[in-house]
Amino acid sequence: MKHAFLETPISELLSTGTPFINLSVPELIEHALKKNEGLLVNNGALAVTTGKYTGRSPKDKFIVKDDVTSNTVDWDKNQHTNETVFLNLYRKLFAYLSDRQEKYIFRGFAGADRKHRLAIQVVNEHAWQNLFCRQLFIEPSDLELEHHQAAFTVLSAPCFKADPLTDGTRSEAFIIISMKYRIVLIGGTEYAGEIKKSVFTVMNYLLPQKGVMPMHCSANQDRNGDTALFFGLSGTGKTTLSNVPDRQLIGDDEHGWSNDGVFNFEGGCYAKTSRLSHENEPQIFDSIQFGTVLENVIISQVDRIPDYFSNALTENTRAAYSLQNVANALLPSIGGHPKAIIFLTADASGVLPPISVLSPDQAMYQFLSGYTSKLAGTERGIVTPESTFSTCFGAPFMPLPAITYAEFLGSLIKQHNASVYLVNTGWTGGPYGVGKRIKLTYTRQMVHAALNELLDKENMFTDPIFGLQIPQFCPGVPDQILIPWKTWSNPSAYQQGAKLLAQKFQTNFKQFRHVPENIRSAGPITQ
Repeated sequence: MKHAFLETPISELLSTGTPFINLSVPELIEHALKKNEGLLVNNGALAVTTGKYTGRSPKDKFIVKDDVTSNTVDWDKNQHTNETVFLNLYRKLFAYLSDRQEKYIFRGFAGADRKHRLAIQVVNEHAWQNLFCRQLFIEPSDLELEHHQAAFTVLSAPCFKADPLTDGTRSEAFIIISMKYRIVLIGGTEYAGEIKKSVFTVMNYLLPQKGVMPMHCSANQDRNGDTALFFGLSGTGKTTLSNVPDRQLIGDDEHGWSNDGVFNFEGGCYAKTSRLSHENEPQIFDSIQFGTVLENVIISQVDRIPDYFSNALTENTRAAYSLQNVANALLPSIGGHPKAIIFLTADASGVLPPISVLSPDQAMYQFLSGYTSKLAGTERGIVTPESTFSTCFGAPFMPLPAITYAEFLGSLIKQHNASVYLVNTGWTGGPYGVGKRIKLTYTRQMVHAALNELLDKENMFTDPIFGLQIPQFCPGVPDQILIPWKTWSNPSAYQQGAKLLAQKFQTNFKQFRHVPENIRSAGPITQ
């Protein structure tokens, strides 16, 4: 795909004012502090706030529907706008950034595998957001920077607000992706996650054309080089469960699976810090060092200590740090073909078992369903867990039809004989508000057992409604925890909740009209 012609190319934008290109971490922190964009805290991180936008704004995200995307993007799942709206906002945003005396440019890559990486350029209004990009994307060498040619450009100006009446947006905020012009426009929102996720969306569109499976998952490997993947929406435990001392971290959120194995899209991690403690998550806690960006974390004004247990601004507090900060990171972030795949779900109904083993057909059913709960703060308006189905465990970032990704993953699982597990990191003993969230220590033990083949797969119990194979024993976990209905004080309430959830699965799956019967029948039953 070639760039389409723009009447005013990006290169002209960088000829105005003072463009700061690939400043160092200390320089960006100095600029941010000088401009009162944030505070330097006691662990060396830069703490910032993002105003009323403290999470993604999916209703304000659009892909341009044009001659490139009209027949390729799944428009039932992705919002579209037209080329006229895009070009009008591009001109306005271009003029706005041209008038800024200072602008910050990051040039680097998305994709650790040189065969499949995307050369990107991000133009920021704020120094702290450029620091975010430096931490989250892959930095070029001096030689690579000298010869860098961006294949995609992101323009991010939080202080530029759209006028819905004249600009064709839903609100003042907008995230508009043009695959034709290879440009992303972001305005009206300071939440830096929009930058990261827009690039992720682009990769998810482009990579299948190159024979690479893009995935919303974390990845790690053991000392023998055996790789594991962890799929899941934000807050389900991808970062926490993959960043462990006995395995090397490949990445915590976005990966590709090629003929050579797995590779990270990013050069850093964007970890949730809500209730973060050194006791429970030492790898993440210790990775928050000089150069880290802390989003919306409450900071003590006297001693500048972060309060990770305060949700005064949002539950969705975040830390963006380089993989260089992670003691057990695998660098470069490239691993072998996965031997184990874990689907993470935070079941707010308290019905699904803490761990179950999936057949190949069940794996495809669960991947297409993508059942989980949206957790507080991850999107605007989410204040308590809400059950949702997010196809491929990442529907907001998957432009192509879901079956494209599912069939691709299914063929890779079969080709490499990977074991697949469903792990519930949500509630047990009842739904949210009645039951309790499954202890992290138990979940860690179950994941450890799955990855090290310590589960007794010969003597498993079949869930009568969901058909899931539930191990009856797991080292370090009480037996009664493994069978979900045994944790409920009211068995009839469990049955009612399980049947209701099964009905939700069945209703959601009706959208997949052309799925083979063997996959369709791998879902739950209500009779």
